[in-house]
Amino acid sequence: MCSNNYLGFANDPRLKEAAKRAIDEYGVGPAAVRSIAGTMSLHLELERKIAEFKRTEAAISLQGGLISNLAAIPLLMGEGDVIFTDELNHASIIDGCRLTKARRVIYPHRDTKALAAALEENKAIKKKLIVTDGVFSMDGDLAPLPEIVELAEKYEAIVMVDDAHGEGVLGDHGRGIVDHFGLHGRVDLEMGTMSKAFGVVGGYLAGKAKIIEFLRQRARPFLFSSATTPADVAACIAAIEILQETDEPVRRLWENARYFKAEMKKLGFDTGVSETPITPVMLGEAKTAWDFSKKLFNEGVFAQAIGYPTVPQGKARIRVMISALHTRKDLDFALEKFEKVGKELRVI
Repeated sequence: MCSNNYLGFANDPRLKEAAKRAIDEYGVGPAAVRSIAGTMSLHLELERKIAEFKRTEAAISLQGGLISNLAAIPLLMGEGDVIFTDELNHASIIDGCRLTKARRVIYPHRDTKALAAALEENKAIKKKLIVTDGVFSMDGDLAPLPEIVELAEKYEAIVMVDDAHGEGVLGDHGRGIVDHFGLHGRVDLEMGTMSKAFGVVGGYLAGKAKIIEFLRQRARPFLFSSATTPADVAACIAAIEILQETDEPVRRLWENARYFKAEMKKLGFDTGVSETPITPVMLGEAKTAWDFSKKLFNEGVFAQAIGYPTVPQGKARIRVMISALHTRKDLDFALEKFEKVGKELRVI
């Protein structure tokens, strides 16, 4: 109950078969960086598929989601520039910002009034970037992206959104948070990972063609690290093709999430502010969360505890990640065990 395998693609026979065929045709490794001899036809096909799926002008694929943020943010922003970043943004965004010489303005979580005030205060700065998670991975709440985009347009700022937990989950056929809010063409850059809903490994940046070409020419992880393996790339392509054909896995994911969250609330658990299948079971103290997780494991349920420094002190939790693969029987089994352990630890 704690993996990121939202749609069950990590075990999907169609992805496994695509990976096997790619090994037979292309080998096990790319043998070079993308900019020298590592770009195969598979990489270019994946990038076309990503751009088509995300409904953007272009896309570039990289080795991972963290790498993608480290590739983009330091390249786009430099000395004299300013970055506006949500206080609960993912560690990879934080690290990307730290790699720049740009000044950082950290605004309170989802607080667009504070963001507007900060933008007004810095309106004379020529280059400004607003960067935010689309779905915040610990709490499962959404960025107020429509308001952020409006502010960016008013103050002539670049908008970048990390859609790692939105793709395969939100929007038409799982196209992500930009699609969910109908903001195509108004978000400059979307970052995503292929290791969650897509079930494989790798990352990408999708958006305006000029920015993608700039990344292709200058992004250091793209230029100086070996390309993703043929098997992984082929499996990623297969995952996108499945989602283009059907939204059935996405619908099943949401059906499971709604059922589980509703039943947990009936039992008396606090599931926080989540708006997505991410289901934080708020427990407060780290020791309570770890004891809860261990007892669940002994009952046949694997659900990891998460505490400081991943989340603030006093906000430890079990983070349940619902999957389209879960059957109603699976969910009922988990609910039974959560109830049992919750009563043992006097949480409910």
